[in-house]
Amino acid sequence: MLDIKWIRENPEALDAALAKRGAEPLSESLIALDEKRRTAVQKVQDMLSRRNAASKEIGAAMAQKNTELAEKLKAEVADLKVLLPAAEEDDRAFSEELNDALSRIPNVPHDDVPVGKDEAGNVVTRVTGEKPRWNHTPKEHYEIGEALGYMDFETAAKLSGSRFTVLTGPLARLERALGQFMIDLHTSEHGYTEVSSPLMVRAEALFGTGNLPKFEEDLFKTTDGRYMIPTAEVTLTNLVREEILEHDKLPLRFTALTPSFRSEAGSAGRDTRGMLRQHQFWKCELVSITDAESSIAEHERMTACAEEVLKRLGLHFRTLTLCTGDMGFGSRKTYDLEVWLPGQNTYREISSCSVCGDFQARRMNTRYRGKEDKTNRFVHTLNGSGTAVGRCLIAVLENYLNEDGSVTIPDVLVPYMGGLTKIEKAA
Repeated sequence: MLDIKWIRENPEALDAALAKRGAEPLSESLIALDEKRRTAVQKVQDMLSRRNAASKEIGAAMAQKNTELAEKLKAEVADLKVLLPAAEEDDRAFSEELNDALSRIPNVPHDDVPVGKDEAGNVVTRVTGEKPRWNHTPKEHYEIGEALGYMDFETAAKLSGSRFTVLTGPLARLERALGQFMIDLHTSEHGYTEVSSPLMVRAEALFGTGNLPKFEEDLFKTTDGRYMIPTAEVTLTNLVREEILEHDKLPLRFTALTPSFRSEAGSAGRDTRGMLRQHQFWKCELVSITDAESSIAEHERMTACAEEVLKRLGLHFRTLTLCTGDMGFGSRKTYDLEVWLPGQNTYREISSCSVCGDFQARRMNTRYRGKEDKTNRFVHTLNGSGTAVGRCLIAVLENYLNEDGSVTIPDVLVPYMGGLTKIEKAA
């Protein structure tokens, strides 16, 4: 959430930032709404002040035996008591309207983010590794998995409908191995603290990370009003909700390996084959909580941690800087990692690492005490996939496919596979 004070002082900057994101200018309407709110607040304060003053004047008038003045003042206090609830309701209504409007405004991009309308405006920052060279024909992951006999979409559809997958045998173990490898790497070498957190959250947690109110249609809601997490970013970031942190405790780095649940609203007809776009999938999430001065460097560090997963798996990928039109709602700058999928003959996103500045912290009311002056300031938050387990499974299947249809296990995963070095067709 953006600061209305900053908007009042920098209206042109807000509108310029919105223009970069392809949105209409909003500063004028927001400032006008804030004026209504400020006027309502002042009216309530004036009425309360006058009521208190009049109450004291009544006592003075009674002491002077000025009955006429005392009765006049009592009538004024009575009128104020009648009028005050309506004024307080105006204050509440304008405040809620302003907060709702602010909650729907996207974050301001960093100055070095490329300006563009959509993914065509993204910029390739670096390329890692090389595309595999084979004599045999590449295949898509679902062709490989079904031919092996360990990937079943028909049974999943009977159980749950579309966009679900049943994995069995060595493919189920490979999915588990990938997740364990990721969480072990990030905790043992990258300094993240592993967290086991709830998969269902209250609306306040989703508001804190910016998923609500704007993206409610993308969420699964339970019958008791809670929501299934679309990513562990929600729980990990909200671990510090409504807290004031000591500067010397920063940065905080959390990671979790959890299922994620997404309705995929608006994605009808996209990636309907296979397990690229699922309602339920495993993901290893990374979250950092930093001070304002460290967040940019932390963004580079987090991205490098996610890249290391793909490097150790021997996968070819590229790192993109997303343009303003393709960047997430709460992000100030985002790097996407896109892994090469030979079966599709294209790159597909496997991780997205974003720095959010104080955007989420304002929504969560999370601060830290300054190192020198001890002034309370909003923390900066970052999040990234380290990485999406299902898409990593897809990448391994397509990149390690052998001519006979078997799949070689990347060396780093062999210990997690109980020594198995190759997945072959089910007997």
